[in-house]
This record gives sequence, C-alpha cells and structure tokens, in this order.
Amino acid sequence: MNYWLVKQEPSAYSYDNLEKEKKTIWDGVHNNLALKHIRTMKIGDKSLFYHTGEEKQVVGIIEITSDPYPNPKESDKRFVVVDVKPVTRLKRPVTLEEIKKDARFKDWELLKISRLSVMLVPKNLWDEIIKKSKS
Repeated sequence: MNYWLVKQEPSAYSYDNLEKEKKTIWDGVHNNLALKHIRTMKIGDKSLFYHTGEEKQVVGIIEITSDPYPNPKESDKRFVVVDVKPVTRLKRPVTLEEIKKDARFKDWELLKISRLSVMLVPKNLWDEIIKKSKS
C-alpha cells in the first residue's frame, strides 16, 4: 500500500463535502507530476486530505477505491482520475506550520513543491502526521 496527500481548496470541495457524499471522483488535476502520482495509485491506498487556501492543514484520511482511469469529463486521455471515499476525520487537524517546524519533513514535496496537488507520503511521515493529529 502507498500513502498519499491530496490537496483541495475547501471552498471548492471540502472533507465535509466528501463525508456527505460518501464518495467522489478525484479530478481536476492537470499538473504532470501530480498526474504521474495518480497513475500509480492503487485500490486500497490511503491519502491525507489537505485543505489549502486559508486553512493549510491536513484534515482527514481518504481511501482510493478505484485504479486510475481517464477523466470522463476530459477529451485528453492523459488526464486521469481515481474514485475515493472518506475513512476518518483527524481528531485534530495538522497544520502546515506544524509540519514546517519539524525537521523530519524538510525534504518532503509538500514543503519543496508547495503547489503540487498530489504527492506521495513516505510511511514514516504518514505515521508522524497521524501521531500529531492525536496529540
């Protein structure tokens, strides 16, 4: 299993929306590196749901429920999507500021390529974010 982080502006689509809908298609990604990451997602992978904009914080965990497939809303087949469902809201959101203050995260794409909307989360960093969310 791989671990991911996906970003979304909560005014466009929030974790609340996903909880209400119970599932969605993760679409709208056009960045080549983010698309490369989506293409390697597998059913059962987990992802952190990160609210961008004013919030800048990890708020929940979602599960990938499909293999990648071409976005049905796009004519260009290189734009891929996956289906996702909510797993759990974090007990406490983990902010970008908290992550920046922890040296273990210094080489992570979230800090190095801040505009990237889909990224791999190394297992040790995943575990640390989950731990921070429980404190």
